[in-house]
Amino acid sequence: MATRTSQAALSAPLPVLKRLLPVALLTIAAAWTSTSAKAADEIVIGASIPLSGPLAGFGSFQKWGYSRAVDEVNKAGGITIDGRKMPVRLVLRDDKTDPNVTAANTESLLSRDQARALLGSCTPALVNAGALVAERKKIPLVTGCNPLEAFKSVRKWNYAWDLFFHEPELAAIPFRVLDDLKLETNKKVAIFHDNGPDGQVVGGMLWPQMAKAAGYEVVQNASFPVDNTQFNSLVAEAKAKGAEVVLVDAITPQAVSIRKQIASAGYAPKLLVIEKGAEPVQFAEALGKLADGVLVGGYWDPSFPYPDAKDLATAFESETKLTFSQHIADSYAAAQILLDAIASAGSLDPEKINAAVAKTDKTYVVGPIKFDESHTAKLPLAMLQWQGGKTSIVWPADRATGKILFPVP
Repeated sequence: MATRTSQAALSAPLPVLKRLLPVALLTIAAAWTSTSAKAADEIVIGASIPLSGPLAGFGSFQKWGYSRAVDEVNKAGGITIDGRKMPVRLVLRDDKTDPNVTAANTESLLSRDQARALLGSCTPALVNAGALVAERKKIPLVTGCNPLEAFKSVRKWNYAWDLFFHEPELAAIPFRVLDDLKLETNKKVAIFHDNGPDGQVVGGMLWPQMAKAAGYEVVQNASFPVDNTQFNSLVAEAKAKGAEVVLVDAITPQAVSIRKQIASAGYAPKLLVIEKGAEPVQFAEALGKLADGVLVGGYWDPSFPYPDAKDLATAFESETKLTFSQHIADSYAAAQILLDAIASAGSLDPEKINAAVAKTDKTYVVGPIKFDESHTAKLPLAMLQWQGGKTSIVWPADRATGKILFPVP
């Protein structure tokens, strides 16, 4: 957007414009010099995350996780670069849950904010949009919140790194829970999934495969646009076909709508799994008691035996007065990994930072992290269930913090 000064200059008569032009150029040069000098005294890392739009719930947790990691480094005096301690400045831009904005923001973080390294957004569409820019600019980007197959399917990455869950393991969990906990159903499955990258992988491909392998019959497999709002016909079909197991992959607004429309239809499946959208606390807040019994795969809980796991959740809830989300953990760990790599490199050279990320081999708040040849690190999974406004781990047995509610109340 043009400033008042630049608007006046553009509308001025030509002789006036000739006098103003050198002044404008000097102003631009001074601003650039000031920004460059400031950047030389600090380490700028940037992230484009969804602070508004349908995925704002995820973005709020990422903001807290990224900021906490940076704050901790700064409280310890910063990072030593070329023998000199430098503070870290985190620049966050709102991608408004729009991949096009993510790409534009990432360009701005590098060109305008002079970020030396990047952190990712959330969900495949947003993360991959930013990672492609980082890849083209040869700037390291570390992210969570992007299922690994969806990340790997885009291209062979050289500068982007992802720590998150592996979709085949996530897709297998409902059937392992049914088997291990000896939950009896008629073995008829209905699948509702959005047409986003991870929805197509989990709902369109993996769940049908896993169901067949486990001896279940898929009586319905329905795909819908990510922003769809009406699910009555899908729900009616699942009810008519007598599916007692319903598996859903959708973002939070759609997940809330599906749960409400299942209840409105008087449909009572025995097992209801809602991946992706049922994870943030906003899901339970929107549904109240209707959230009870809904299952969702999880990769982190404060009870996990990893460094600072309990303290991280306590700090979040103390500061925000909100219930924690597992996204505070993957974002906090991603930022720690990137900051550790910058410290290990002892340089702001992107190639040296990238090489240091590749050597990551340490246990963080989400568990041991060591990237493979595909630039991914797999987080172990558990099954969570909403119970009274909070999630309990109901599988596997050695990590359980509660007993499963079955059938869905």
